[in-house]
Amino acid sequence: MGIELGVRPYQRRFVSPLQTAHGLWSWREGLLVRLRDSLGRVSYGEIAPIPWFGSESLEEALQFCIAQNGEWRGETIPERLSATQFGLGCALAELAEAGCLTGKEPAIVDVCGLLPAGEAALDLASQRLAQGHRTLKWKIAVQAIADEIRWLDQLVKALPPDAHLRLDANGGLSLAQAEQWLMACDRINTDPQTAAIEHLEQPLPSDQLLAMQDLGRRYQTAIALDESVATLAQLEKCRAQGWRGVVVVKPAIAGSPQRLQAFCQTYRPRLVFSSAFETGVGRRAALAVASRCSSACSAALGFGTQGWFTDDWDTLTPAELWDRLQ
Repeated sequence: MGIELGVRPYQRRFVSPLQTAHGLWSWREGLLVRLRDSLGRVSYGEIAPIPWFGSESLEEALQFCIAQNGEWRGETIPERLSATQFGLGCALAELAEAGCLTGKEPAIVDVCGLLPAGEAALDLASQRLAQGHRTLKWKIAVQAIADEIRWLDQLVKALPPDAHLRLDANGGLSLAQAEQWLMACDRINTDPQTAAIEHLEQPLPSDQLLAMQDLGRRYQTAIALDESVATLAQLEKCRAQGWRGVVVVKPAIAGSPQRLQAFCQTYRPRLVFSSAFETGVGRRAALAVASRCSSACSAALGFGTQGWFTDDWDTLTPAELWDRLQ
């Protein structure tokens, strides 16, 4: 007998729409999956695709799950279904380890706090510091560049000198704008009295890897790839093309957790693990992968996403969330 496979869609609303260079993001949608074997052991996984970021669509993931007719028989999950690979791969691994009984998260020490885009970041920065964050991430390429750089100058002066700031452009800059940002970052990073810019994340679209490599050689501030390495296949391709800089990995959409772990252990890339705004089910699974790859990652984890939704799901166990979705 195979393994029983259940799937339940979810939709949760952001407290405030998330502003990125891709546009406004108001609702997070995904799938919760549950596996149960012949011994009655149960495990949970989450399929949390972000199609505009490089994964499959929610409909593609759902259709794959429906096609299994309620039973998992070990079918190969296509490479293009990277979020599905992760969600089912984690659930299968949990089941092999006797199921998810506690729903506890791996212990983590340093988490990057997320700031809203625009001038609102100035008001929220002190709150994030009070929550214990010492690394903050700010979305840029959303409003006029002159305004954003002016706010950046105000922001780094308001932060303590030992704080770090990550700037995330989501591929929304032109080459000239990226150079303007990097000049501003290099200028800020020469002043020991202000917070440091840790890196500029994905300044250019994913198809401009060579241009980003050139920027990395010409400026002191590090450049990190994000959309360019959304999936494990893309991560492998960028490495083959010579990228040795920082890579931001969202495990929930990267693909097979086992292959991702093997890649990290083999090549030891300069990693920053990040959330894909998944529920607690996917978050626990993603943090478990980050924990197993900790020898390849010393940067603050990009999982400061709790409290960004209008629901109370962050307080629920996997079983409680599954029941909530009936």
